Amino acid sequence: MRGKSKGQFLLLCLMLAAFVIIMVLPLFALFARAFQDNTGQFVGMANYRAYFANPALSRALWNTINVSLVTTVFSVTLGFLYAYALTRTNIRFKRFFRYMALIPIFIPTIVHAVGLISLFGRQGLITQMGFDIEIFGFIGITLSHIIFTFPQAFLMFFVTLEYADGRLYEAAESMGVKPLTKLFKITLPEIKFTLINAAFVCFTLAFTDFGAPVVIGGGYNVLATDLFVQITGLFNFNMGAVVGTLLLIPAILAFIVNRVTNIANMGAMSAKSTKLKVKKSLARDIFFFAFCSLIVLFFLTLIGALAVRAFTTFFPFNMTPTLGNFQFSPVTGGVGSFFNSVRMSLITATVGTAFVFVYAYVAEKTDGFEFLRKIAKLFSVLPLALPGMVIGVSYIFFFNNPNNPFNFAFGTVGILVMANILSFFSVPYLTIMGALKKLDREFESVSDSMSAPRWKLFTMVTVPLSLPAILETFMYYFVSSMVTISAIVFLYTPRFRVASIAISHMHAEGVFAQAAAMSLLILLVNVVVRLIYEITIHLIKKRRKQA
Repeated sequence: MRGKSKGQFLLLCLMLAAFVIIMVLPLFALFARAFQDNTGQFVGMANYRAYFANPALSRALWNTINVSLVTTVFSVTLGFLYAYALTRTNIRFKRFFRYMALIPIFIPTIVHAVGLISLFGRQGLITQMGFDIEIFGFIGITLSHIIFTFPQAFLMFFVTLEYADGRLYEAAESMGVKPLTKLFKITLPEIKFTLINAAFVCFTLAFTDFGAPVVIGGGYNVLATDLFVQITGLFNFNMGAVVGTLLLIPAILAFIVNRVTNIANMGAMSAKSTKLKVKKSLARDIFFFAFCSLIVLFFLTLIGALAVRAFTTFFPFNMTPTLGNFQFSPVTGGVGSFFNSVRMSLITATVGTAFVFVYAYVAEKTDGFEFLRKIAKLFSVLPLALPGMVIGVSYIFFFNNPNNPFNFAFGTVGILVMANILSFFSVPYLTIMGALKKLDREFESVSDSMSAPRWKLFTMVTVPLSLPAILETFMYYFVSSMVTISAIVFLYTPRFRVASIAISHMHAEGVFAQAAAMSLLILLVNVVVRLIYEITIHLIKKRRKQA
């Protein structure tokens, strides 16, 4: 093996070893625990039989399915209509509507619940107007999940509709086909794979979310809160492992469907495809403009309700403006929890971006070692099937084992960073891989012919040309780490409490104004990071055009 090949082989093995440590071994520990008793003896399916024999526990499974199904129907429908409005109509302010649809992504799911309570709770702004919908329980969890999953569905439909082939529509137009017929005969069949994927993604996200149910669930138990109680309340780790494996079921199904539909959808766009020309229709545009406006108004009202709570002395009894709610109590984490989140997110974004880029590079650009590269590519997409809470529980079983040489990581910032890197790995990987595939393979050939080291090609050519994808990955990791709660709820320590966890503690302590204030800080920093990213990308594109 030549020196250059040996170096590539070692780097590839190092990347695979890292994935085995942060994903494969923890998952093995989780599944092993589900089939053991408290003494570590193998008991087969006994834990699963005990779970389903307990009506209170098994009810959580059916509650979760009910919430997820209703969430999926509404999120997919609203997401499709919103994407349709931005791609198939001539409404104004499309860019504004597109960015506003992403607001829920910039705040934790627990904040969606806090905002809904501020609107529809017993002392909520809308409740005081005489409109009471009994927000705690099924309705509240479902509304929170719809807010959470709507942007995901919208983005999937937006991309598909934006790049649809316009030739079929032109043919239908020339034949006098009515708009509704075109919708059912052309549009829906054209996006069927996206429709299936969006449904599974929304169902999985709702099925595995922890943030909203823990705040607004009331007595309506779901799997995510059940898992939390089993681990932190009852210390029943074996039953917690059972619940953790149950949370994997829809995620694995979604992963399989995603892979199958992506393969089936390959080549859907051809070189002869043309961009769809949207015809004029005043009635259609008025309807969809009103629809988009209502969605955005609801999101802004949600943020506005948080702002009212955050900037008033004692809502709703004393509405005197104040900044006192931003003086957070040390009992619930203090202002330090916010800076801990920023610190954790910066570390995650920096280390995660570097790890993803190198991992994608060796998987795509390494010469030979086909078998190892296939394993690397398989590992890269598996995190799509791993809910955050499952990662957290598996890390407890693996890293908290005193006999594990990696035990030193448990209880540190490092394990939070690892959990975040794994939880959000697949999307950045696909982003980086897409950028690397656009680079000509001749770069490597020229470098080898000139006997130039690959590391020099990597630093002087590959990285600069992939800078937009790198910045997008950094931004994605930062924002995702700022809002996550599921992946770290089992792993944080009182010495390093982050903002999303602090919000749940503030709500539990009844200091809702401070929870709203912390939520606004998270939203602010994420919006600022997004703006910096957009400005930087604009400057990079402008400079490249001038070059």
